[in-house]
Amino acid sequence: MPVDVADTLRDALSKLTAEKRRIERQAAAIQDALRAVNGANDDRPSSGPRVATRGANQRRRRMSPAARKVISASMKAYWAKSRGGASKGKRKKG
Repeated sequence: MPVDVADTLRDALSKLTAEKRRIERQAAAIQDALRAVNGANDDRPSSGPRVATRGANQRRRRMSPAARKVISASMKAYWAKSRGGASKGKRKKG
């Protein structure tokens, strides 16, 4: 039985094209997830693959002294509660 090479090639090409579309959809979903992690939810198309960088282009926010005191007090209370009211000194081992 003779094999029609043209039909076989067309069939292979259509399968590869479908696979390419599936991979492109998956890549787009991964890029969207990376944008969400990076906080860049703009609707511009990507110029290339994005790499997750933790806050690379974000300015660091300063904490006011009052906010620092509030957080310090709450953390001291948290650790005192988790220790069960134990003193802050070194604990004895054994």
